[in-house]
Amino acid sequence: MKYVIGVDLGTSAVKILLVNKSGEVCNEISRSYPLIQEKSGYSEQNPEEWVEKTIDGLAELVSGFDGDVTDIEGISFSGQMHGLVLLDKENNILRNAILWNDTRTTMQCEEIYEKVGKNQLLEITKNPALEGFTLPKLLWVKEFEPEIFAKASVFLLPKDYLRFRLTGKVQSEYSDAAGTLLLNVKEKQWSEEICEKFTIRLELCPPLVESHECVGTITAEIVKMTGLSQELKVFAGGADNACGAIGSGILSEGYTLCSIGTSGVVLSYEEHGNQDFKGKVHYFNHGKKDAFYSMGVTLAAGYSLSWFKDTFAENEKFEQLLKDVEQVSVGSNGLIFTPYLVGERTPHADSTIRGSFIGMDAAHKRSDFARAVMEGITFSLNESIEIFRQNGKKINSIISIGGGAKNPVWLQMQADIFNADIIKLSSEQGPGMGASMLAAYGSGWFGTLEACGEKFIKPVKAFKPIKENVEKYKKLFEIYKQVYTQTKELNSQLSEFRR
Repeated sequence: MKYVIGVDLGTSAVKILLVNKSGEVCNEISRSYPLIQEKSGYSEQNPEEWVEKTIDGLAELVSGFDGDVTDIEGISFSGQMHGLVLLDKENNILRNAILWNDTRTTMQCEEIYEKVGKNQLLEITKNPALEGFTLPKLLWVKEFEPEIFAKASVFLLPKDYLRFRLTGKVQSEYSDAAGTLLLNVKEKQWSEEICEKFTIRLELCPPLVESHECVGTITAEIVKMTGLSQELKVFAGGADNACGAIGSGILSEGYTLCSIGTSGVVLSYEEHGNQDFKGKVHYFNHGKKDAFYSMGVTLAAGYSLSWFKDTFAENEKFEQLLKDVEQVSVGSNGLIFTPYLVGERTPHADSTIRGSFIGMDAAHKRSDFARAVMEGITFSLNESIEIFRQNGKKINSIISIGGGAKNPVWLQMQADIFNADIIKLSSEQGPGMGASMLAAYGSGWFGTLEACGEKFIKPVKAFKPIKENVEKYKKLFEIYKQVYTQTKELNSQLSEFRR
């Protein structure tokens, strides 16, 4: 039997999947690493943590592998988007990586609009200037750490840095590059116009390859540290959401994905590069060649639930925290939560807004709060679905992956709030599975990604909306949408008191 490895470099952990030619996950390894949050709005990581934990995980995977390591034919990558890794001319790291959920760059976003213009930025990059993207981070370093910027020879995105450390080759690929605000998304090339406007050398942008492209083999040092074969082919991989789309079968028109990880996304396949959402949702290059996808984002989706557990039930497991949630009625007994813990992206591009519990009552129990958090995350994702539907998309069924797909109560909640059938897959590890599929396709196992998907992706259950719950959630959703406008100014006034 032949195998491939999919590496998903997430915000809180790296997950490594060993997948065989039948699409079965034969082993799964996870290694966590910390965030570095020195100030409110700052979010960084040490890229060496990614490398160290990935190598350690690969070594464990190989040590538990019964077959011949040469039967593991390929490895590919999925990774958190937008993060800035700066390297000097010797390819050494110049500073910690600034991550996608870092919101220090509001002034740089305003500068981008001033110099490029909102309409021209959307024309070139298909996306608005948001704090999470890579270009604002680059401009922040240029302004506040000029000595580091002066030494920078190239920037990489997180999974591209990890792949560089395994191969010694510096490259990026289109699906991740699309999240930088430096790529002409339709033309699939770095934008000379944007680089010139900000006096950024074009050479600072790495060479671009296709997601399924073989970029080399692992180095002798990595062979020694992991036990993998010197012949192991390395494929470029894709952004986590592009890989999540591949690993969930979002490979043609009419398919929609809901993924709840640290952040949450609603993603829909786009065949052409000229669909116009006027910047209300993101528009990126797919990991499938010459395809695209549109996407709405909730910045603190699964993170909101993790925050709630760590703050109010630190020593409990999620199963214990959520065990009574099913007994709580729709609407959490009149309690609403907005998941704006680190600001918000869709439909409110707002780095200042913060979360709220609205309607707290002395009769509320912890289970009411837990359900309210789950409902609030799902309401936020429903705002993206609402935008898609308002733009003519028919969304009758949605594939759900990530942490939200592990809990049947949450899956039913998604069906009721989205008013659509929710499809659960045999593996909720969409990004890791997508990376594995890119390695399988790149290794020549299948003629197309679609053929690979038919073999690898296995739906196991559908959750259908319950009419009574749908009607209740429609009313609650209208109340939920008012919380943002009612608390926006209050949060602006409170911002000066945050650390």
